[in-house]
Amino acid sequence: MSLGNLVLIGVALFAILGAVGAFTIAFRRSQIDQPVDLADPTAGVSSETLKADKSMSGVRVEPLPVPVVEETVDEVEVEVEVEVEVEVEEPELVSTAIRVVETQRVVEVSPEEAGVTRRQFFNRAMNVTFFSFLGIMGINSLAFFWPKLSGGFGTDVDAGALADVKKQVFASDGSIIPLFVPEAKAYVVPAPANLSEQYIGKQVETDGLMALWQRCVHLGCRVPWCGPSVGFECPCHGSKYSSVGEYFAGPAPRNLDRFTVEIRNGRFIIQTGNIIQTARAPFMTVKYPQGPSCIGASTTSEA
Repeated sequence: MSLGNLVLIGVALFAILGAVGAFTIAFRRSQIDQPVDLADPTAGVSSETLKADKSMSGVRVEPLPVPVVEETVDEVEVEVEVEVEVEVEEPELVSTAIRVVETQRVVEVSPEEAGVTRRQFFNRAMNVTFFSFLGIMGINSLAFFWPKLSGGFGTDVDAGALADVKKQVFASDGSIIPLFVPEAKAYVVPAPANLSEQYIGKQVETDGLMALWQRCVHLGCRVPWCGPSVGFECPCHGSKYSSVGEYFAGPAPRNLDRFTVEIRNGRFIIQTGNIIQTARAPFMTVKYPQGPSCIGASTTSEA
């Protein structure tokens, strides 16, 4: 698993954990925001807050004294002979009111005790997501521009044992079948008996074999092998090359590009990091075409 995939999995896990955390915080806030029972001063207060509030622990609140009104009756002398009605005035009841004063006490707490607010959580989650995206883009950019140190196109590619390569290129009936090596994006073909002067000293041939790049030099299309004509013919715009990659017809400006090759410990090595470009050959070193064209395009050169 590549580093980019691991980073993507980590970001996905972080996003899932962030969503679960956000849901938990929102649920707890919704429980706190419920209507508060005024009869209970601690209603709506979380259990964590009740445990943390120890300011009234061990304090006994005495109720306010209620004044007692004593009833007094005036003494009246009553004579036997005279019947006197005495009116007793009832004392006025004095209502006593108790005023409850609520005070708000502000206590500063440390950030560890206060925890992370919802705003801080979302801000941090967005920052982490953004910088993770930048990190992934940076890693992918470095992987794109950084040269490959081993394996694949641009390095030395082992096409196989020399004997096996020759068995695949030279058929038993005397015909040739180019060996396509996907890792090198190259065709392994027989080298001409008389190598053109433009290839001398460039290490494009070893032990009778050459390696041609599959890319057409016109616009980069892949050039397939044409068995009837015994050459390479581009289906995009009709460029044609001989079996050793020499230009024959079409809009291509030069011969097919080729790689330097060598024999290492009995194995045929294609050095895809060394690309050899040559102009159109002044003369054909091999016969072409040897049969009908695969793309059916006639050119002036063939006439």
